[in-house]
Amino acid sequence: MFKLLSISFVIVAVVFAADEKYTTKYDNINLKDILESDRLLNNYVNCLKGTGKCTPDGSELKRVLPEALETGCAKCHENQKEGAREVITFLINKKPELWNKLKEQYDPTGIYTEKYKKEYEEVLEKKN
Repeated sequence: MFKLLSISFVIVAVVFAADEKYTTKYDNINLKDILESDRLLNNYVNCLKGTGKCTPDGSELKRVLPEALETGCAKCHENQKEGAREVITFLINKKPELWNKLKEQYDPTGIYTEKYKKEYEEVLEKKN
């Protein structure tokens, strides 16, 4: 009986963990305002690199970013995925120096560049 109960708890934990999503607490932040402000954008990049102070939303992003990269944003809500695409497209096409700084921090071996190569090429095509 104890074994069956233990297995049941494990199954429930796995189901709930698979259904877990990232917080939506910061989803109303205006990405356009951040991307259009060099000061704000640089503050976020410095936060993510660990060289500057973080806002609460910056701290949350810094906390979940490695996992999101690893899992293909599996715990992201659809609007978070869209926001990520917007930011990545902007950085690659308009601020490649900041994009490269973040790649150095979060993808030093190029594993994610390779993993997301198709998406990256699509972003580059939008530039041309």
